[in-house]
Amino acid sequence: MKYLHLPGICLLVLFTCAAASAQNKIPVNEPDLSKPKLFTNLPDRIPVDISILQSLINTEAGKNVSLKLGSNTAGSFSGEVVSKSDDNTIHSVVIRSGNFNGATLTLSSSTQPNGAVKFTGRIISFGHGDLYVLQNQNDQYILIKKNFYDLINE
Repeated sequence: MKYLHLPGICLLVLFTCAAASAQNKIPVNEPDLSKPKLFTNLPDRIPVDISILQSLINTEAGKNVSLKLGSNTAGSFSGEVVSKSDDNTIHSVVIRSGNFNGATLTLSSSTQPNGAVKFTGRIISFGHGDLYVLQNQNDQYILIKKNFYDLINE
């Protein structure tokens, strides 16, 4: 007489292992291309003076600041410095806007080994579909408008 208990148990364990999933599927967020634009009335490229960037970096937390954006009068990023960080070679500030809903300006400066100062930064709002990135082009700092999902991947 043949005993089928052992092959039956092995078959049951095999089906259980095949059906069990040890990892959960991670949901993929699709980009929301219908986010409203925040900077529609501002130009695509805004030159920024280095002295203005330096004065923003040196502003203490809790102070109100303003950065002129473009040539029109409505183009001013004003807000409060909510965070300031200083290191030997890296200085950083975060400014929360009072006039652009939900936007923050993050600005950092770093001193290179040759003594030159390099600035990086962006104006971003996670609830809107556009942002500005600070780039150095031909020794001139320019805020360049980009789409949110050109910079952020979800």
